[in-house]
Amino acid sequence: MGRTIYLVRHGRLQAADDQKRFVGQIDLPLSRQGIEQAENIRRYFTGNKLDVYCSDLARSRQTAEHIVEGTGWALRTRTDFREISVGLWEGKTFAEIALTYPEEFEERGEDIEHYCPPQGESFQECSTRVVAAFQEIVEMSGGDIAIVGHAGVNRLLLCYLLGMPVRNLFRLGQDYGCINIITYAKQQYRVETMNLSLETGFNI
Repeated sequence: MGRTIYLVRHGRLQAADDQKRFVGQIDLPLSRQGIEQAENIRRYFTGNKLDVYCSDLARSRQTAEHIVEGTGWALRTRTDFREISVGLWEGKTFAEIALTYPEEFEERGEDIEHYCPPQGESFQECSTRVVAAFQEIVEMSGGDIAIVGHAGVNRLLLCYLLGMPVRNLFRLGQDYGCINIITYAKQQYRVETMNLSLETGFNI
């Protein structure tokens, strides 16, 4: 009998402005809209029985806590599901980094898979840790599971499941509060749905 694995992206963040920033392991909470998105996810899962895992960063943990509220489902936090670390670039805008680290910023664009920001990690390194955590969870659990992660983490897992090179991760959309649905049977994964937005794809 097959199992279902749900990869969930946390809800929208509480941010000071709308500028595009490097947000990796900064511990930002959910915004009001993000909380509403987490509630939509909880309602979507009504009637299911899930083991829920999440990153220990606040935005992921808060989303997962809303999902399991009143269900009695187990919630387990994992540091290895944290978003990619961008080191000294954390919290800086793309414009700031392009100005302060012009050569490094260009190098990252040319080799998104292997470039490692100062004191951070590359997407390939991040992939190694999140895929290992994913495999461990699938092997140790027996039923359906939900993993509440981050945009980068989910893209890397989807690359692994689809057999895509890490360098192509940004070809995959991951909106705030989205759900990806994977079935697992006979040691084979099948990606059934990607980037399902409950604000447009779910009638509540």
